[in-house]
Amino acid sequence: MTDERQTGALSVEAWFVALRAALPEAADERLADDEQAALLDLARVAAHSSHRIAAPLSTYLVGIALRDLAPSALAVRIAELVATLERDART
Repeated sequence: MTDERQTGALSVEAWFVALRAALPEAADERLADDEQAALLDLARVAAHSSHRIAAPLSTYLVGIALRDLAPSALAVRIAELVATLERDART
């Protein structure tokens, strides 16, 4: 466990516990490890291909756009999107 007393920052897990508590409608939502990795890849590509503000806004928009996907398909679809965006950024 990260020593939150030293850094003054919550661990990711503690942050999501607090966030879920503040958002009752999302109280049961969890990010699977592959979903988290895919979203972080998306944020990385957005931040390095555009202004950094694109990172959080992109993850938000993808979350809204793909909200109806089954959890098993979500990380796969985001990874496909990241690959497309990376390819497009190089051309």
